Amino acid sequence: MNKKLISTLTLLALSHTAVANYSASDKAHKIAQDNIIVDGHIDVPYRVNRAWVDVTEATKGGDFDYPRAKQGGLNAPFMSIYVPASLDNSPQSTQLAHQLIDSVEAIAARAPDKFAIAKTVSDVEEHFKAGLISLPMGMENGSPLQGELSNLAHFYQRGIRYITLAHSQSNHISDSSYDLRRKWKGLSPFGKTLIKEMNDIGMIIDISHVSDAAFYQVMELTEAPVIASHSSMRKFTPGFERNMDDDMIRALAKNNGVIMINFGSGFVTREARVWRDQYSAARKALIEKEGEDSPKVATFDEDYKKTNPYPFSTLEEVLDHIDHVVDVVGIDYVGIGSDYDGVGDSLPTGLKDVSTFPNLIQGLLDRKYSEADIKKILNENVLRVWRDVERYAKAQKS
Repeated sequence: MNKKLISTLTLLALSHTAVANYSASDKAHKIAQDNIIVDGHIDVPYRVNRAWVDVTEATKGGDFDYPRAKQGGLNAPFMSIYVPASLDNSPQSTQLAHQLIDSVEAIAARAPDKFAIAKTVSDVEEHFKAGLISLPMGMENGSPLQGELSNLAHFYQRGIRYITLAHSQSNHISDSSYDLRRKWKGLSPFGKTLIKEMNDIGMIIDISHVSDAAFYQVMELTEAPVIASHSSMRKFTPGFERNMDDDMIRALAKNNGVIMINFGSGFVTREARVWRDQYSAARKALIEKEGEDSPKVATFDEDYKKTNPYPFSTLEEVLDHIDHVVDVVGIDYVGIGSDYDGVGDSLPTGLKDVSTFPNLIQGLLDRKYSEADIKKILNENVLRVWRDVERYAKAQKS
């Protein structure tokens, strides 16, 4: 059937049917509840900064709140301290980072019976035993460092435990995979210095978003394992540099690092990527023809989706990414980096919010993953990296 003939309502009905058809077994739910689940990237802080909601209680919108996290077994979501590239090279980037950290601290302070800030692997483990959801933090975009190593130390003290070096534009640290200008042809001079300093202080290096050249320079310079906190496999999205290719995965495994699979449909399938590119091109053409203030521009999003429904990916296609990492380098180098609250309404059927982790576990069980291997994906691989980073930093201080 031609997708252009499917109405938006029909698409939504199909999507809801697909979600309803996912049924996790008691075993999948038990695995979710009995084990730590670490998610490398959830954009709750930026979400509540834009439009405040109390995620310590049930919320009407968004992908994360306490009841849904408990239902899904999610108990160690890295809170993303996301600073848009539009604020690069401005004091506002550092200001926003502090405000978002404040918001995470406020969540934990407002509901100490539900949440706790986690700064170490031991914190995560102790919180799990106590029935609390850990809130470790990672900074998405190193712009707030402002080229000052003292800021690195300060953000570490505040609880930041990984830094995504760049975001959608090249910054003072690194080129971005999205930025074709390639200002530094990889890392900047400061960025190269920063790698050693992050190793020494115990800050995990996150290579999601950086250019391929920057990735390989990080691999040459780092003495500790790194992560891709929310990336997927380029094999399924040819030409999309934001995802990682097989050679990069091999280099990451050699480094003993972990790729944490992004759930956003545009990261999962070529079809969703092509749709996004065509959508952007059509919107740009309309603005050029009609002007930014045209009523047609105001209704463009709704009108476009009526005739070009979004091709949501599926749980099975997310599992294909996990399978591919395992096929290329083995089970020890893959984890979860959903990007919940960060990819809008592009989430795949079967994985629409944090309550659906049992669906993912059921899918892994159906693909004959052992419970031991599932635990590696859920937490053991990334906690190994975090421990190794902690261990390396401790050794430098002794």
